[in-house]
Amino acid sequence: MTANNNMVKKDDTTLEKIVSLCKRRGFVYPSSEIYGGLAAIYDYGHYGTLLKNNIRDSWLKNMIQMRDDIVGLDSAIFMHPKTWVASGHVGGFNDPQIDCKACKNRFRADHLLKNYGIEADKATLEEINNNLIKLREQKKLKCPNCGSTNLTDAKIFSLMVKSNIGSPTDEFTEENVVYLRPETCGGIYLEYKNTVDSLHKKLPFGIAQVGKAFRNEIVARQFIFRTREFEQMEMQYFLRPSMMKEKYEMWKEIRWNWYLANGITADKIKWYKHEKLAHYATDAYDILYDFKSLGGFDEVEGIHARGNWDLTQHSKFSGVDLSYTDEITGDKFIPHIMETSVGLNRLLLMFLDFAYTEEAVKDEIRIVMKFPKHLAPIKIAIFPLLRNKPELVKKAKELYSELVKNYMCEFDDNGNIGKRYRRQDEIGTPYCVTVDFETLEDGQVTVRDRDTMEQVRIKTSDLENFFKDKFSA
Repeated sequence: MTANNNMVKKDDTTLEKIVSLCKRRGFVYPSSEIYGGLAAIYDYGHYGTLLKNNIRDSWLKNMIQMRDDIVGLDSAIFMHPKTWVASGHVGGFNDPQIDCKACKNRFRADHLLKNYGIEADKATLEEINNNLIKLREQKKLKCPNCGSTNLTDAKIFSLMVKSNIGSPTDEFTEENVVYLRPETCGGIYLEYKNTVDSLHKKLPFGIAQVGKAFRNEIVARQFIFRTREFEQMEMQYFLRPSMMKEKYEMWKEIRWNWYLANGITADKIKWYKHEKLAHYATDAYDILYDFKSLGGFDEVEGIHARGNWDLTQHSKFSGVDLSYTDEITGDKFIPHIMETSVGLNRLLLMFLDFAYTEEAVKDEIRIVMKFPKHLAPIKIAIFPLLRNKPELVKKAKELYSELVKNYMCEFDDNGNIGKRYRRQDEIGTPYCVTVDFETLEDGQVTVRDRDTMEQVRIKTSDLENFFKDKFSA
């Protein structure tokens, strides 16, 4: 990014390296690449899918399996159009847009102001344009792409993605439009009543889900950090208003500890408290991660006290009573909601960023992805020393067949051992097992550690216990 001396600078080197590795090793591909691609849309390859699923499963285990007060949901991407009128998205889900008349690039105005150290998150359009005017008067405002000063004022740009599902033969109009959901929590609110009625949950309780969401971002950038199609992991916790303070602090601690339990060190994350809140919110904190690839801290998760706005609005627009009745006291009220919302794609980039390591080994640079072992897409790779020796290949495949019962494994006989080690380092595989000629004599294999590169000889009969200890540590 070209920047003048007044703008906050960042080094794109690490991001470029991560993007390159992701394509080279099958983590993330540009979507529709053979047709020239589609901006801000990505496909996840074999290792990216496995890594993403491991992150998702860790979140689901923490949210649902380890708790008896949260249930799961998988709601539809398409919902009745009035859903988004009630929630305020149709009328107010937008971003401020600014265009460069010289290079025709488009930018989010609040992001552009952030480059000058001006925080404009949730600022009004008038406030944003006043800041732009001041920068123009100071002759500081320039296009971050081409350096031109010929920039428009900020204007509103809707983020809602439209569809004509259900009326494909009709002319596409505002009257028959159906939106792709811009966030997953809408489905949770709509299924709150069914959940209470069918599962008989008592307050406080939560509903958690993982699903796709879609936003027509003005500028989708920074690889998979900001895309137009993405996955959210959200949990809405329904409670009495008197419980909010206690439960809010509880969930802040739970979510912070999830990052630590998944290998992210405390110095790499921090809290950001929102000073400007939505009219219905009483508190809002973000967890920020220090991205090497993005030049500093940026949001990965939000934790919000939303009041009873959501259920109140949906009750009003649908005509269905969404109040909760306490069976003991008989009290009837609309529950308040405490929300945790995290982008799965952003977490994937976070773990890629955290794991990416370059080390000098003799006269070369070793690239190694030091994922936490439980999240690594492949846990163990099994090699025959030589691919043209049937006896070694047979023994290696026998070991693979046993180990794959308990671990995601990979059989690899392509290239020499050194190249295979480097390939598995870039995939992030914690352990490589090599079958050699001595294995056929003494029943021992070489196990190589990803992080230390140390190699030990282990009896094949001891491998099960060896890996059980390593992966449970």
